[in-house]
Amino acid sequence: MSAADLARLQFAATTGIHWLFVILTMGLVPLVAILHTRAAFTRDPAERAARERMTRFWGQLYVINYAVGIVTGLVMEFQFGLSWSGLSKFAGNVFGAPLALETLIAFFAESTFLGMWIFGWGRLRRGVHVTLIWLVALTAYASAYWILVANGFMQHPVGYEVRDGEAYLTDFGALLTNPSALLALAHVTLAALTTGGVFVAGISAVHCLRGAKARDQFRGSLRLGVWVATLASFFVIIVGDLQFPLLDRTQPRKLDALEDGGAPWHLWLRISMDTMTIIGNTVSTITLVAVLLLWKDWLVRWRPLAYLMAAMIPFPFIASAGGWAFREVGRQPWLVYGELRVDDALSPVGTASLAVSCALFVALFVALAAVNWTLLVRFARRGPEATQLGATEPLPDDVPGDDSDAAPGGGTGEKQPVPAF
Repeated sequence: MSAADLARLQFAATTGIHWLFVILTMGLVPLVAILHTRAAFTRDPAERAARERMTRFWGQLYVINYAVGIVTGLVMEFQFGLSWSGLSKFAGNVFGAPLALETLIAFFAESTFLGMWIFGWGRLRRGVHVTLIWLVALTAYASAYWILVANGFMQHPVGYEVRDGEAYLTDFGALLTNPSALLALAHVTLAALTTGGVFVAGISAVHCLRGAKARDQFRGSLRLGVWVATLASFFVIIVGDLQFPLLDRTQPRKLDALEDGGAPWHLWLRISMDTMTIIGNTVSTITLVAVLLLWKDWLVRWRPLAYLMAAMIPFPFIASAGGWAFREVGRQPWLVYGELRVDDALSPVGTASLAVSCALFVALFVALAAVNWTLLVRFARRGPEATQLGATEPLPDDVPGDDSDAAPGGGTGEKQPVPAF
């Protein structure tokens, strides 16, 4: 393999695996926020405690995926300088700012809000605590927006001019409103919600089969997951179709290759497109049936369908990987469409060095993905009773204010717990 092929393989593998973490993070955090909001504003203490327990259960799965995924995200920023210095030199003046904002939001704002939410159980007023998880969700999608602004420029460069072989930003507004970025953000948002909804519905359905107690615990999350997956999977297909008129104007060669196979990467495009179409329609159909069967708990009483919901968990991940491949492969041979070719953007790095780094990065990312899913499966099986996120113990007697109506956590005179995570 040539140096360019190795660099492309390394970036494709690391980005593709990292994306599997991102799609679940974006899809799961709004559902956790909804569950926490519902729990926080429940008046009955026993019911509120049960709903908070379920919030901590799903929140723990979210934190596991986020924590392992952020390790893979660190590598992405370095590859622009290590393997693609030509891209940084040509377009750094344009998408350097969006990438910097994405980094600040993801690694500082989002992480800070998440940390405060994790350790805020029992210490913060309920309203403040709920606000934090919504801020985590908001920053997650803001981070996605900025990364898609940078990617949108590579797909459909706007708001710039080239001087002395380098692109300079001339219209920041055009960059921010690039239709290639905005449509992609809408599509990614719906794909993420589909992924999160199917994930929650599948795990909940299996737990509901364990008996009446588990059914009472997971009935709410099952309904939430099914409804979110049904609505999101329906609209994700529509928004996906809306992108084809844009491609016809900005990347006509991609559509030509899809239709007549006139490019060497035609097979990748065809497979990616068919994967998205088949899985999207399958998920939409099954979740729609599941919505109808929520009536009188038929969904959990019919065991084959409950297991089908669990077996469907990988489907959105496969479809989103196909969507990523369709978006990126079809741009070839351009890195910045119409302006910078892949070969011209490659860093002057030897083939041997790229081969070693490619092997190491791919092995590391595969190992991290395996660790992530092993942990997710293990903690999902244990159920809410074994959840460690927000686990509590009594406060010391000499802590002032623990018997006040305005005590942290919104208590009413009871001693407030201290999180132990």
